[in-house]
Amino acid sequence: MRGFEAAASLVAQPVRAVGESRGFAVVRLLTNWAEVVGPETAARTRPVRIAHGRGFGATLTLLVSGAHAPLIEMELPRIRDKVNACYGFNAVSKIVLTQTAPTGFSEGQAQFVPAPRKRAETPPTVEQLDAAASVAQGFSDPGLAAAMRQLALNTLSRRDTNDRKANS
Repeated sequence: MRGFEAAASLVAQPVRAVGESRGFAVVRLLTNWAEVVGPETAARTRPVRIAHGRGFGATLTLLVSGAHAPLIEMELPRIRDKVNACYGFNAVSKIVLTQTAPTGFSEGQAQFVPAPRKRAETPPTVEQLDAAASVAQGFSDPGLAAAMRQLALNTLSRRDTNDRKANS
């Protein structure tokens, strides 16, 4: 160990090994699926495996849930072009859709969905603004006073949302 290391470097080798066992030579196709095909298509599909046959080009298998299969079927040429752009050459010649539920019967599978967006913050109340202003009055430097005012506002606004006793 050389001190702190990036989390991506710690998981790169295990992710690459799992990806290669499923036929993915470019792990970026798995980890950045939404960036490769777009967020709308990525919300409806998931790459499962790439099978290399005897001929030219591989077959990409996509997992599609329910009624989305006809919509994705119409987008297959565009998806193939984007996947091949990710590889840098015409690696995928055919895409096969597997129409099933996103989780298996015997085991759950990880969902690669973006984190939910944070809800809009409520503006500070008059009492919070007054309390933050009283904290900032104790500092003569205007920059430091502004920073302390903002810190006080942040602390006071979080206290109400995170305090279990206040929200009971």
